Amino acid sequence: MRRRADGAGAGGVGAGGPGGKGGARGDLATDVTASLVVFLVALPLCIGVAVASGVPAELGIISGVIGGLVVGAVRGSTLQVSGPAAGLAALVAETVAEVGVAMLGVIVLFAGLLQIVLGLVRLGRMFQAISVAVVQGMLAGIGVPLMFSQAYPMADAKAPGTPIENMAGIPGLLADILTDPQAMIATLLGVVTIVLSFVWKKAPGPAGKIPAALVAVGIGMVVAALPGVDVKTLQVGNLLASVQVPGAEQFARLADGAVITAILTFTVIASAESLFTAAAVDRMHSGPRTRYNTELIAQGAGNTVAGILGALPVTAVVARSSANVQAGAKTRLSRTLHGLWLLAFALLLPQVLALIPISVLAGVLVHSGWKLFGPAEFPKMWRQDKGEFAVMTMTTLVIVATALLEGVLFGLAAGIVLAALRMSQTVVRRDVEEDTAKVVMAGNATFLRLPKVIEALEAAAASGKPRIRLDLTGVTHLDHACRSQVEEFTAQQRGLGLRVELLMPGEAKPAVTGAGPVGEGPAPEPLPRRPVAAATAGEPAEAVEPAGTAAPSPWPTPDAEWFYLDTRPLPEERASHSPFVG
Repeated sequence: MRRRADGAGAGGVGAGGPGGKGGARGDLATDVTASLVVFLVALPLCIGVAVASGVPAELGIISGVIGGLVVGAVRGSTLQVSGPAAGLAALVAETVAEVGVAMLGVIVLFAGLLQIVLGLVRLGRMFQAISVAVVQGMLAGIGVPLMFSQAYPMADAKAPGTPIENMAGIPGLLADILTDPQAMIATLLGVVTIVLSFVWKKAPGPAGKIPAALVAVGIGMVVAALPGVDVKTLQVGNLLASVQVPGAEQFARLADGAVITAILTFTVIASAESLFTAAAVDRMHSGPRTRYNTELIAQGAGNTVAGILGALPVTAVVARSSANVQAGAKTRLSRTLHGLWLLAFALLLPQVLALIPISVLAGVLVHSGWKLFGPAEFPKMWRQDKGEFAVMTMTTLVIVATALLEGVLFGLAAGIVLAALRMSQTVVRRDVEEDTAKVVMAGNATFLRLPKVIEALEAAAASGKPRIRLDLTGVTHLDHACRSQVEEFTAQQRGLGLRVELLMPGEAKPAVTGAGPVGEGPAPEPLPRRPVAAATAGEPAEAVEPAGTAAPSPWPTPDAEWFYLDTRPLPEERASHSPFVG
């Protein structure tokens, strides 16, 4: 009978240890509280994304429920949370304006089916090829706009729109807060929520184990119920009435070019956003890693269900995933339960949701945005690697200025360019000795270093010497562009009557003779071998005396120490003299 590798068999952890019953109970309690924190973060985001997408707010909650109960139940990722994402809001709004909200379900449905196919053909793992700098830049690029966008609902105001507009509108927002007592109360509730999020975990005793977000919601509900306080609270309508199952009329429009384009666009962007987020979330915790192909299938299953119900597309989202990790979640139970809380409260307890101030939930999101931003990561990256710091900063700035996918793609491109430049460490030395102009190259000679190579070749030609020696034996990689340039230069100079000596990678250097320049003089004769007489079995071989000579034997006696001197240069000799730099 087989044993599970993670079971409590031989070498396993006994009951009461970290992996025993005590640890299991602790994980269950932590996952339940973490799911409540994720629920509080997800609720305003689901509503906000739906409003920004130009569809009823209830459709956003339905997608949040699907992200928890459908995607969350699949073993693709452990702590990543899915739901409607702000990164797709602009695309959804544009699609709805072009083809109508009734077609949204069909588009999301077929995008989900395509995602399942991509997962089955195992294309998910390609998204693991993403550098740490791009991941951290992506997190910061999500965190900064999140903080500025949620500053407005924290004051019961409406955000202007784009991240740049939100940042520019902060001074005006502060002026409005100072002149409106109710906005000031809402802002204070948001500020109290942010402060509690930072300091509550230091509270002594059992109180510190209660999530700060739940404490802030409790305080907010009490303050909102006080006489004279008029702050905005959550309003959720009928979920079941908002479901829009696509009909035959919608499926008949599948041949429309705009619909096909939307399906492909949704597939690519939703898949990329989900799996890039998976790479980021995996760096936040030390638990099980994401199974990329399985997670892509899970995302496809979620979008298939969302499409059948006419809801918003589902992707993995960093803000909710980050809140899940920070709340101490250990298993995928927390991300699944958050969908259950969304469904239960929206269906059964909408009156309870109506007591929660929006400013408190906005404060929770501002705290999540700050954690995603991680300002300490920038000086840390600067100290570790200034090139990666540049990639990280540019990724952040492009995401803030444009959108998530564009910023990540820009960061990936910047990372590839940086890697290519670092791989192309070509060292070129020029020297003139008597009648010879020498050019010695080492390292990786690629097209990125072609200007440097051409400069060295032109300098050798301009030296006026009758001989040119090009030594490329220290080059570890010579791409087609550099090879063509060197060969064309050699042919051109030989055509002008110059003597050009070209040593390509892999070729042995000419032997070095006494006083002449490198490459002159005859090659040394091979060293004589000591002749050995055939030995009979069990007897050692003896030296053979040369026949027909009375002179003393030139060969050493059998008991002499034998040294073999080979003057030919070894490959290591080139490496030891190659001027590589970092």
